[in-house]
Amino acid sequence: MDQSQTSAEEMNDRLAVEHPINDYYSKSLWPIRKIEEGRLRIIRDMVSARPGDKVLEIGSGGGHVLSMFKQAKLTAVDVSGKFLETARENLKGYDCEFIKGAIDQLGLPAASFDRIICTEVLEHIPDFEPVMREIARLLKPTGRAVITVPNDPLINAGKSVFRNSPVGWVLGDRVNWGGDEYHLHQWRPSEFRGVLSRYFVVEEQQSSPFNWLPIRACFACRARA
Repeated sequence: MDQSQTSAEEMNDRLAVEHPINDYYSKSLWPIRKIEEGRLRIIRDMVSARPGDKVLEIGSGGGHVLSMFKQAKLTAVDVSGKFLETARENLKGYDCEFIKGAIDQLGLPAASFDRIICTEVLEHIPDFEPVMREIARLLKPTGRAVITVPNDPLINAGKSVFRNSPVGWVLGDRVNWGGDEYHLHQWRPSEFRGVLSRYFVVEEQQSSPFNWLPIRACFACRARA
């Protein structure tokens, strides 16, 4: 294992310990839960997996996204062993393979997945371009990739206002819930769509909680011919 992969594993293991993913989905502040419920709903609809489809999630975390696709053949990839432990628990009874490692170093067969999901992951990766190329390589010609990122410029502006309000004074560190301090990149939706367009044709774009309030930007893509 090279040094960069070791560093990524250590960082994500630390993230998993400091911000337990099950608690994030069940115990975070109500507005955050609503935003994430919206993100999951958009992902589910965009993926639209059929029974038997091969569905890969890159950066699978605790398996909450893959749990929406019980009739599919699932592959969960994550660099963090701690996240994968949680995913194994949450996906008991599913047809799921768990793989630890960086997706661009695994050598999975080309054009082998009907659907690929990469949600709230790329902002954590120093060099995300190889991941984008690997998604395009692994996707079947008729397949679809669903990729999401947080709108950190908007989120941070909102946090700044909220943090300086009376409610923010009471909540303190809970305003930072979710591990945003681990984000290495920040994109507005239009900026990230430009990044995606270098590798994919963007077929659909939606946001949670609303398109006019794009806290989470979600894109459905197909690989360029």
